[in-house]
This record gives sequence, structure tokens and C-alpha cells, in this order.
Amino acid sequence: MLADRIEAKWIDAFCEIFERCAVKSGDTAAILSETQSRALNVHLAELALLRMGARPFHVVVPTPRNRHPVPVRSTGASEAIGKLGPVVTALQQAGFVVDCTIEGLMHAVETPEILKAGARILVISNEHPEALERMVPDSALEKRVRAAAKMLRGTKRMRVTSQAGTDLDVIMEGASTVGVWGWTDRPGTLAHWPGGIVVSFPKSGSVNGTIVMAPGDINLTFKRYLSSPVTMTLRDDYVTNLEGEGADAAMMRAYLASWGDREAYAVSHVGWGMNPGARYEALTMYDQRDTNGTELRAVPGNFLFSTGANEFAGRYTAGHFDLPMMGTTIELDGIAVIKDGVLQDVFG
Repeated sequence: MLADRIEAKWIDAFCEIFERCAVKSGDTAAILSETQSRALNVHLAELALLRMGARPFHVVVPTPRNRHPVPVRSTGASEAIGKLGPVVTALQQAGFVVDCTIEGLMHAVETPEILKAGARILVISNEHPEALERMVPDSALEKRVRAAAKMLRGTKRMRVTSQAGTDLDVIMEGASTVGVWGWTDRPGTLAHWPGGIVVSFPKSGSVNGTIVMAPGDINLTFKRYLSSPVTMTLRDDYVTNLEGEGADAAMMRAYLASWGDREAYAVSHVGWGMNPGARYEALTMYDQRDTNGTELRAVPGNFLFSTGANEFAGRYTAGHFDLPMMGTTIELDGIAVIKDGVLQDVFG
């Protein structure tokens, strides 16, 4: 296990990311955390902001009780704020918000209100800083992610295939696309660190076909590499059948069923990773408490398929799977952007 000790190199890394977020001397910055947040990252954020001459303040809320029937992991939809008005107001007025909550504010119900006020939010994924320092983004990554997002926004059809048997068709017209390169410097925007991911949230009724997860593909909710195949049939956005022998399929079926919510079976988003610093084998290198799995989402060439909430299709649920798959081919209107798991040189 890595030691939870302040290291100067980690303060350096936090300073680098905050500089890219246009933090200047004298700026006000809110550090949002909860009682179960990774204290090391909270402390590093404070020290880095102070080193830069900013004026940070802390907003700390109690980690709420889990009201769901199962453990909740990696949803990107923190419930920590709990619609508490004074907290929302403080974050709106901060200008820059460093989000150190466990699940993050990406899909939190309060986030649109905070962003609308002009605040910019940097979600620091619940990773050990040893992983964060390896993936401090650069301008080249921003350029590639922007190009990928632009291409997705102009795409009418995405097709995903694999030698394992995946054959998925996604209507992209009307989808909402987000590219994240790891920082945000514009008011009213949100990004997360690590970055290097592009995803689209298809409109309702847009996803059909078959997904076959092969051994070695990843269920990030379980923080587990699959040891046996899992086959999912999708009809009009919903997983209608999930087959497979062994623990992987059995646990996925049980977890989905436990929500008692049809929306847990729906498609959340589709996309891929683009960060050259992200490593496929990283999940084996950390104790489970030391990783949130964001790195695996950003591995170049993975097909990132997710089930659960998709607010752009009017679907809401706390049930969520992030399922990076290796070895797929992704075509956008017939142009291969990923071929057999290898990111193609089409984004500069």
C-alpha cells in the first residue's frame, strides 16, 4: 500500500493542473470534500493553491448514508451536497471549485446550477496522487480530444465490432458529446483529472445490437478484469439479456437486478480513451482503496461503454457500470477511429 504522506512532487503536480485551470494569485477557490474523501488529495489541493497565491477555503459536508440496496461505486454523481442551499451558493461564488468528493460532481443534481453561475469545476478523481502525477495532461492531449469530440458531433452512425462478437449500432444524431482532456479554464465548465476521454450520450432509442465482453475487459464498478465472456443484447437502449458462465456474468446480473429499476439496464454513454499516459494494467498495481479506475477509462483505444443514467435521454438512476473493452473496432460513418483496440492517427 502506498503511504498517505505529503510529497513535494505531488504539490507540483497539483500546481501544474491548477495553472492550466487559469488559477492566478489572489483568486478565490473552494475545495469541496466530504468526511470520507481522500484526505491526502484535499491537503494537496490546499497546499498547491496556497503556493500559487490563491485564497482557498474548504467546504466539508458529511458523507451521506447510502440509501441504495447495494454499494455504489464510480457513478460520477455525488450525493454529498444533498441540495444544501448554502453549499451551492458558496460554490457558485467561488469562481473555481476543486471537487474532492468521492463520486464527483460530473452528474450531480446540483452541478448545472453551480456552472450556470459561472463557476468552473475541476473534479479530482478519487485516485491516489501517485496515479494523478503520471497523468498531468498537456496541450497535445487537449488538441486530440477536441478533434475527436468534433468528429463525434458530426457523426450520424457509430458501429462497434470485435473478434469476440460485438456488433453494436449507435445512432449519433442528436447525441450530446463531451471531451475531457483534464482541465478547465472557462467559466461554467467542468473537467476531471485524469482526462483523455471522449464520450457521447445518445438520444433515446438509439442503441441496438450485441456486446461481447472478452476475458481481460474491465468492469470498473467491480474494479475487476473479466475472467470469462459476458454477452449483452441491447434493444432500443436497454440490456434485454445478459449471458455468460462464471462469476463475472453472475455478479453483473445480480447487481443490475438489485436496483429494481429498469433504467439501470439502459445505455448511459459510449466513447473511448485517448490518454497515452494511461495504462491498461494499472488496476493490478493499486489496492482497491487507492484507485477509482479513471485511468482505465482513459486507456488509448478502449471502447468505453456505460450503463445507467443518461440525462440527455431523460433517464435517471444511481445504478451504473463503466465497462472499458479492449480489442474493438469503432467506426464513425465508416471511418475507423479505433481498429482492433488501437487508436488510429486521425486526430492529429
